[in-house]
Amino acid sequence: MTSLTKDQTPAKPGGPVLEARDLRVWYGTDRGPVRAVDGVSFDLRPGEILGLVGESGCGKSTLGRGLLGLLPEGAARDGELRFQGRDMLSLRRKEQYRMRGSELGMIFQEPLTRLNPMMRISDHFAETLRAHERRISKADVEQRSLEALRVMGIPPTRFRAYPHEFSGGMRQRIMIALALVLRPAFVVADEPTTALDVLVEAQIIRILHNLRATYDTSMLLITHNLGIVAEACDRVAVMYAGKIVEIGPAREVFSRPQHSYTRELLRSTISLSTTGLNFIDGAPPDLTDPPSGCHFHPRCPDAMQICATTEPAPRDLPGGIRAACWAAEVAHGRQLDEDARRPLPREAISVADEA
Repeated sequence: MTSLTKDQTPAKPGGPVLEARDLRVWYGTDRGPVRAVDGVSFDLRPGEILGLVGESGCGKSTLGRGLLGLLPEGAARDGELRFQGRDMLSLRRKEQYRMRGSELGMIFQEPLTRLNPMMRISDHFAETLRAHERRISKADVEQRSLEALRVMGIPPTRFRAYPHEFSGGMRQRIMIALALVLRPAFVVADEPTTALDVLVEAQIIRILHNLRATYDTSMLLITHNLGIVAEACDRVAVMYAGKIVEIGPAREVFSRPQHSYTRELLRSTISLSTTGLNFIDGAPPDLTDPPSGCHFHPRCPDAMQICATTEPAPRDLPGGIRAACWAAEVAHGRQLDEDARRPLPREAISVADEA
């Protein structure tokens, strides 16, 4: 991948909406810095939905918030991040704040914790729109709000209801509508189907999948649910211990996973054909002191000696997939010496650091 330059040149027509190169996010703690996002690189095209999957604690939500600058005190970002040609890491805090909502959106999980129970839905929309478009008229506020709700399948008769008067699925649709009423070019959707039943979840998936036709919005969809990614996303990025270990077209990654972690993650899913439960031995590593080499090697059934000592670089593999995995490289003809290819003893890979 080519490196970005740190100027403010406008994005080329048809170019990526978002570009990240070697992006890192740290949290300061008493035990030292937590490398929650550790050298992530990817592009996101206009109207594209990129799924981000991985175990809890792998850095998915931190990456999503880091892209928008929604990080707490004591956190830091570096690397390169460009949105529509603008260098996001060089912008002042106030400039980033002004971009959020109107250009960069966020769909939070658990809408009851985000919606004010004392405010009607109409007031939520009015507050959102007037915070970013101060001269907007009352008629325009109502027209745009009702249009956003219509796209979500919520009738205008519910416009002046309170959050507690809606079901969980409808509240989640309202959260999506609040993010999209400002028509941002890029949205981070953080677990938008958490705690919803399968029928409502399917409705939300259809809504997300159709957003590009209505708003041409690019989206990073963070989820644990691999089925959602298969249904709604163009590409999928698999994250482990702060790194994207595999990224590519969703169909290719799910049908022919290249990274050992991706394969084990897919084996752990449950379907109607499941006859036994599969799981990955151990637990994700402590990100204040991750393992040497490939971070997954303490849990990997394919681990070789080189995996424990040398971190694999991301490589382009067949099917448009890019993965960082020594086993995948060997499978595609990479020659390693005999010592490097020797399997790690089982006792060396049976234990993973408890996070």
